[in-house]
Amino acid sequence: MNRAQLARELLGHLRSQKAAGISYVSLGARPEAVAEVARPATAPPARAPEPEATPAPEQHTLIPEAARVSAPTLAPMAKRRDPGPEPSPLPFDPDAEMTLDGLQAAVDGCLRCKLGPGRTNLVFGVGNPAANLVIVGEAPGANEDAEGIPFVGRAGQMLTKMIENVIEVPRQEVYICNILKCRPPGNRNPEPDEIDCCEPYLHKQLAIIRPRLILALGKFAAQWLLQTKTPIGRLRGKFGRYQGIPCLSTYHPAYLLRNPRDKKLVLEDLLKAKAVYHGETEAEIELFR
Repeated sequence: MNRAQLARELLGHLRSQKAAGISYVSLGARPEAVAEVARPATAPPARAPEPEATPAPEQHTLIPEAARVSAPTLAPMAKRRDPGPEPSPLPFDPDAEMTLDGLQAAVDGCLRCKLGPGRTNLVFGVGNPAANLVIVGEAPGANEDAEGIPFVGRAGQMLTKMIENVIEVPRQEVYICNILKCRPPGNRNPEPDEIDCCEPYLHKQLAIIRPRLILALGKFAAQWLLQTKTPIGRLRGKFGRYQGIPCLSTYHPAYLLRNPRDKKLVLEDLLKAKAVYHGETEAEIELFR
């Protein structure tokens, strides 16, 4: 059989195989190699090659298009205090002109923080609404909660002596209030979310009164008014500013009841307040971080 006859026989055999559904016949090489050998040199590729920049299919699965965005910017650390649930809106307009009596009436039923439901009385403040001196404490105690008046227990009796015997001004001529308006359970320290809820009330009280001098009693009042984390032991006896108003920090009367040896330190602080209050000297302001 010559080559022409052999070619015809082979071609007929391949056509019969194709008709039977056979598309590949192994010759002992890889299918890819057979395909490359069988493909004519001038024939176009069976499928156009994909662009080099196209990601592999698994990349589409692992990195969805929607995820290809820049990372969100974190809020400043000073704002990230985890205060818990958002408190209810203020019961007054912070920018409105109002009196202390009007403000007290507005906040009397406050339930903005977890302390509200457990109080006996809201302890708003007491004293001269046009006072030149405002004294700010930390929070009401049991006696204050019962009467609705700040500083009426043993610490209040000591405060009265501090005001009248050292600063030499009648107690009724000053204005006295606290950072918190409700008593914390067991007289514990104020918590950040409670201060967050109550501080607009104190801010508005001071804006209405506009005193010439503020006396901050204890760590929480001093640090809030001066916007600092400096310990009270380093703040006491020094003047800072709250909204431009000289503010002197000293120990809380309740602290003195437990630590009577520090009464002499508070006496020194109060004599500084007295000199500024009566116009004998100017407050030497310091800045705190």
